[in-house]
Amino acid sequence: MLGLTRTFSRLAASPGQHLHGTLNGRLQPPRVPIPRVLFSRNRNNARSKSSTPQVPKSGHIEEGPNESLLFIDNIFPLRLSFLLCLTPFPYFTDPEKILQKLLKQLHDDQRLPAADPLTIAQRALPESLSIQVKRILPRLKEGGAYAKLLHDPTVSPSDIEAALQDYLENNSPKPWFNPFRSIGSHLVRGRPWLEDLQRYPSRRLKVEFLPTKPGAEPAELPEETLYTLFRTYGKLGDIKPQPTGSKDLPKYAMLNYNNVRDAIMAKNCMHGFVLPEAEGGGKDGTVLKMVYEQRARAHFFRDWIMSHPRIVIPIMAALIASITVAVFDPVRTFFIKTHVTHTFHITENRVYSWFRSQVTRANEILTFKHHDNEKAGLSAVWDDRRGIIEQIQTWLIETADTFIVVQGPRGSGKKELVLDEALKGRKNTLLIDCKPIQEARGDSSTIFAAAREVGYRPVFSWMNTFSSMIDLAAQGAIGTKTGFSETLDTQLQKIWQNTTNALKELALEGRKKDDKDSELGDDEYLEAHPEKRPVVVIDNFLHKSQESSVVYDKISEWAASLTTANIAHVIFLTNDVSFSKSLSKALPDRVFRQVSLGDCSPEVAKRFVVNHLNADVDERSKDIEKRSLPSETREDLDELDGCIDILGGRLTDLEFLARRIKTGETPNKAVHEIIDQSASEILKMYVLDVGSPSPTNGRPWTPEQAWLLIKSLASAPSLRYNELLLSDTFKSSDAALLALEQFELITIVSQNGRPHSIKPGKPVYQAAFKQLVADRVLKARLDLAVLNQLISLETKSIEKAENELALLGGLPGQPREVKGRVMWLLAKMQGSQGKVEGWEREGKVLKEVLAKEY
Repeated sequence: MLGLTRTFSRLAASPGQHLHGTLNGRLQPPRVPIPRVLFSRNRNNARSKSSTPQVPKSGHIEEGPNESLLFIDNIFPLRLSFLLCLTPFPYFTDPEKILQKLLKQLHDDQRLPAADPLTIAQRALPESLSIQVKRILPRLKEGGAYAKLLHDPTVSPSDIEAALQDYLENNSPKPWFNPFRSIGSHLVRGRPWLEDLQRYPSRRLKVEFLPTKPGAEPAELPEETLYTLFRTYGKLGDIKPQPTGSKDLPKYAMLNYNNVRDAIMAKNCMHGFVLPEAEGGGKDGTVLKMVYEQRARAHFFRDWIMSHPRIVIPIMAALIASITVAVFDPVRTFFIKTHVTHTFHITENRVYSWFRSQVTRANEILTFKHHDNEKAGLSAVWDDRRGIIEQIQTWLIETADTFIVVQGPRGSGKKELVLDEALKGRKNTLLIDCKPIQEARGDSSTIFAAAREVGYRPVFSWMNTFSSMIDLAAQGAIGTKTGFSETLDTQLQKIWQNTTNALKELALEGRKKDDKDSELGDDEYLEAHPEKRPVVVIDNFLHKSQESSVVYDKISEWAASLTTANIAHVIFLTNDVSFSKSLSKALPDRVFRQVSLGDCSPEVAKRFVVNHLNADVDERSKDIEKRSLPSETREDLDELDGCIDILGGRLTDLEFLARRIKTGETPNKAVHEIIDQSASEILKMYVLDVGSPSPTNGRPWTPEQAWLLIKSLASAPSLRYNELLLSDTFKSSDAALLALEQFELITIVSQNGRPHSIKPGKPVYQAAFKQLVADRVLKARLDLAVLNQLISLETKSIEKAENELALLGGLPGQPREVKGRVMWLLAKMQGSQGKVEGWEREGKVLKEVLAKEY
């Protein structure tokens, strides 16, 4: 709008000679002055007659006598109405009304007379020009405005248009928003339609050919006629008539302008133009209807993406992977570091620790007790194992790149010894428990469990299943995998790699530029300073390894990379005595540093229980000599030596015994309760609830095999390994024995690298085995099951011998050479028959027991 007013201002600045001369050059008749009633130089009078521009309700601008329309281009930025729609409530705001209010404020403001477009337009015209601007109608989305002019009858509109164009060609101002294009103006030849639909300008125009009246036949204009009509408004790129075979009505043609401003000018000036017969419009003439046609077809990008999956899907996979690495990996590394350093652990917070200590102290004062029972009891164990603790601490300050393995049965205190004693006071320690990772069901659960152990977050474990579905669908559509889905190995590798980066950053965190060895590289620095490396403790290693070894293989490979790169020390805690088979795959050329933990000696076990009992001493008296210790006042503690001989030195059982004694039970009663509980667990886990051996239930042994071990170990503290394999129940196969060792019913003792003997899995199991065997009904039931199994085996052996004898008996002439084989088969059948008869007699006795006793 300011461009329009500036144009008329420049016209007014010239003393009328430019426009007058041009009109005289075109043989203009004498000019007739406009009456003062139509055009007044009084600014206030002009202001009183002006009004804010409004679009007529009919959508068309009506022209009276001596009135013409001009379309002025490049006044507003294109799609200004779209910018006005960016309001807090776009659905309740009309951008046209906003503009009307703005122009009305400019018109009514006496301080801004030059800002009103109508007033500026009137002032821009010289007094000698026989025209008057009556109205200005802006077109926001098309970046221009209509100017309605009143002119002298002696002046033709075409002459005014030619003179104005001649002037604008040399003196047209350039707006600030489009400094490379001048303001343009053309006479409106048609009947423009002022609509406010969501139709935005484009370089492509669709020209429809309509009849001038109902029943008339419009003409389909050729390319030459269209070029003559529309070339005036700008450079045409192409003219495409309607396809020959098309039956679409009305007929149309497509005009492609090189510039969208030219298309806007053509549409506003020629819409509704009636082409007469003399110019090729047909008998009754032809009306031209102009519509913007979007060059890009709808959903172009979507259709292209859907039609090129072989290109798009791999690109999307690469983009997603790149974004994940660029955005999430630094975040995940940060969370892993905070997990290792315990930054966000509330128990490590100083304020929380101080507050907890104060509350504990107040509780001790009120209850006259303290509750460090566990630490007090374990102090005796740590004193006994002080050499092992110091050995581990020595290994942690050495540069050997190998594993430290702490092996011992469950309940022997491996985790407490390493974390609470050997690593006491060490800052950067990472504990990884393999049990939840191995027991997770499904890839997503396994990934989530592994991520939780190292503090890897955010983790989108559900994306693994989702991406697998996408990959499967894409494979069916395009025939190849897209690479969206990743295997469990790949996902675990990402987690371990991020953890490696975090551990290395922590190891180098305390390094300074002014250190003596600042010139060393990172690897050389870590090799020279083993005390700076973090410690990774892997607990429950090889837990349920018979089900799947994928997780353990990945963990051992990752641990090997940590140790060989001198990034961290790795300590494995395991119950499995065959750990070297798994770890040797990762480090085949290393000798592991191994510590074996067994049960406590009877002296240490007794001290452990006594310390637990003495931990709750009344502290009201400050005189230590006047305190009465439970170990001195209780008379039933004389039974403790015998109870410990039965219970053994397993820490979990000793702690359970101490707690039951503190509740008031005698040691003998507490031990009997522990034995009863252990016997019930043995029956449930190894005998009664065990079906036939199969990979599905994870128990490759039969109840008869477990019972044979229980009965044999009840009468002897240990069994010969190979002697047991010779029994008919085990059939010379050690798979059941190895599985029972994994489930901790037995312990296989090795000597010189081979299995040597078999002992109970826990010391208390010896007494539990005896109690189970002492149950006559249970013993009769299970012995009968063992006899039935043996009878079935011998029966199959007899049937096999009978079939072979029948085969040999069918030979013609009874050869002399088969006589020895026949005699051997007969002797074998006789021996097997004798065994079966003896077992049946034993079974008859057992059935009588089952029939008479409960």
